[in-house]
Amino acid sequence: MRGSAGRRRPGGRGAYRGAVHPGAWWVWAVGLGVAASRTTNPLLLALLVAASGYVVAIHRSPAPWARSYAAFVRLALAVILVRVVFAVALGSPIPGTHTLFALPEVPLPRWAQGIRLGGKVTAEALVFAAYDGLKLATLLICVGAANALASPSRLLKSLPGALYETGVAVVVALTFAPHLVADVQRLRAARRLRGRPDRGVRGLLQVGLPVLEGALERSVALAAAMESRGYGRTADVPARVRRTTATLTLGGLLGVCAGTYGLLTAEGGTYGLPVLFAGVAAALAGLRLGGRRSLRSRYRPDPWGVRAWLVAGSGVVVAGLLALASARDPQALHPGVVPLVAPTLPLWPAAAVLLALLPAFVVPRPLAPARTAEASPHTEEPS
Repeated sequence: MRGSAGRRRPGGRGAYRGAVHPGAWWVWAVGLGVAASRTTNPLLLALLVAASGYVVAIHRSPAPWARSYAAFVRLALAVILVRVVFAVALGSPIPGTHTLFALPEVPLPRWAQGIRLGGKVTAEALVFAAYDGLKLATLLICVGAANALASPSRLLKSLPGALYETGVAVVVALTFAPHLVADVQRLRAARRLRGRPDRGVRGLLQVGLPVLEGALERSVALAAAMESRGYGRTADVPARVRRTTATLTLGGLLGVCAGTYGLLTAEGGTYGLPVLFAGVAAALAGLRLGGRRSLRSRYRPDPWGVRAWLVAGSGVVVAGLLALASARDPQALHPGVVPLVAPTLPLWPAAAVLLALLPAFVVPRPLAPARTAEASPHTEEPS
């Protein structure tokens, strides 16, 4: 009895002692993404990528959904390459004096004015495209960090009842790609062990067909499991409650849009904040009422503790400080390309980005990563 009482089940309050609420990881990652959207300085963007990658390297689990971080990094590199290729092939509105090379220009009809194919390629245009692509790549890497750190199943338990079905669809979509990546890696390793090629068109076809077959089998099994568990059942609520829920939710979303628009304009600064708060309150009330139709229960919900506040707060603080720096010193956060100058690292914005490393120190590492809930759901970890 003593041994069983002293054990912690992985499906309970975290897979290991001190586990952080999955929503905190998403708030942290979204904060880093907002910070990345406020600058095109490649040094600051590289610092954001390094900070998020360091935290992921320390705290991600060996679960299949956590292995997708490398796929997001490859996608980010592809985005930079595509952005630069488009700037070379389609031209750029950025004027430049340092011509690198010239491509044959294809004449276009009059109705396609403003678009050109080929022509001179300048260093200023390439640098501007690289800056722009690096910003989008950093956003993708931040999303990949959240996907690698936050368990989708634990995050689904924290959603309100009104968003549960939407959350299930999002979780299935988020976990589908990591499972495909794991299947591809497993099949390629099996082909290499058998001495068969795993690259090229032939290898891609012979790996892709089993992956597609496994994905279809997994989707059928998931659909059968959801149907057997009564997924999609709703409770009977009065028509008055349904109308009130729809009115509050729709009105709240309209209030959020109007309040956000007011904050972004100079004329609506006086009414923007009250309208935004009223819209958020109405939307939350509508979600609260809409949760009555969802027949579900939460088994040992994840608590939002001090560590979750620190993790989420670090991302919010980084986003706020970068937004403040962008308003006060836009030249440092957006280095110019005309004339072409080397970017410099601003000191206090760089120090603000380093706050993103806080989760690496306040969140304890997993005691036994191979025995977490996602890796071994039928085992228990001694406390």
